[in-house]
Amino acid sequence: MSDQGMSDRAEAVRPLEGYRVVSLAEQYPGPFATMILGDLGADVVQVERPRGGDPSRVFPGHYAALNRGKRSVALDLKTPAGLEACRALIARADVLVEGFRPGVLSRLGLSPAELTRDHPGLVVVSVSGFGQDGPYRDRPAHDLSFQAVTGLLDAEVPVVPPVALADVAAGLFAAIAALTGLAGRVASGHGGHYDVGMFDALMSFVVTRLVPTANGMPADTLGQDPGYGLFATADGRWISLSIAFEDHFWRALCAELRLETLADVPGPERAARRDEIRAALSSRIAAEPLTHWEQVLPSAGIAYGAVQDLASLVAGPHLHGRGLLQTVGSRRYLRQPLVVNGTAPGPRTEVPRLGEHTEEVLREAGVPDATGAAVLRAELTRQY
Repeated sequence: MSDQGMSDRAEAVRPLEGYRVVSLAEQYPGPFATMILGDLGADVVQVERPRGGDPSRVFPGHYAALNRGKRSVALDLKTPAGLEACRALIARADVLVEGFRPGVLSRLGLSPAELTRDHPGLVVVSVSGFGQDGPYRDRPAHDLSFQAVTGLLDAEVPVVPPVALADVAAGLFAAIAALTGLAGRVASGHGGHYDVGMFDALMSFVVTRLVPTANGMPADTLGQDPGYGLFATADGRWISLSIAFEDHFWRALCAELRLETLADVPGPERAARRDEIRAALSSRIAAEPLTHWEQVLPSAGIAYGAVQDLASLVAGPHLHGRGLLQTVGSRRYLRQPLVVNGTAPGPRTEVPRLGEHTEEVLREAGVPDATGAAVLRAELTRQY
């Protein structure tokens, strides 16, 4: 299916249509969460600082990826007019997502406890590095440091990963928090305050490693099978094999690689002989180019995947077959991944200019003309 075809069908189902989300979160986790909510139909208002906006605007591709489909309002929360306008936006919101350090929102006069008291149905989602309490609550960090302190980089020679997993994990749990709050208030009438720590969210990614350690249990050998890893091909490309423990996949691989003497080696023994067996696999795979393996491995039903660069991925068939890239205006964007009753909600509008919707959103929020004019004069006009 073409990008545009899926985009047209996506208009049929938007489960969060009618919900309003105000975001005071910048850079990655909060915008990632509100991107998901926006694709699913929520009206997302991104409140940005007047001078420069979200700091990630200096990286246009990053900003576009996470903030298409939203409306931008420029407000200085340190001014009375800006703070009053923000209060008006929150009063009409179903969800508030904020990404300040713990305590900052309260110092601004927007305490989550007071907001949820004054607006019982409001769901407040606070995204911070180490959570709203605990010994590290005031400690600054970015994604790489979270990956380090949660054990994800535990290796003899650690490497810098290419993906900001802590940001993505926190964004996913922030979206879950928003949806949980909205679902919960149906019964209780109350939204509530949800505390999302990037550290906590990323720890959920290592749960199957952490629990055995926390309970003094021996480490599992899952993932230690020699048939689970990356292998170089004859033409300098790389291929992944993902035989985690399944003997039927292993026997099929041995037949295809002409390693019949290893076909009946059970999983625990394969893990124990990992280095020896992996060397045999590597030698066989290195004898043929990638095109050879992409012909023979699928027909043998073997779990594998070629290592692709992003350009090849964009040009490949599956991304388009799933309608994951959707065109809005002059750009293609990656939609959120859920398919709802056969339709795939995605972005409806392009990337907003800084403060582009300030006047429109303030008017909708019922901000008095005088206050709105003051905000616009003091904050919006100096942006262009």
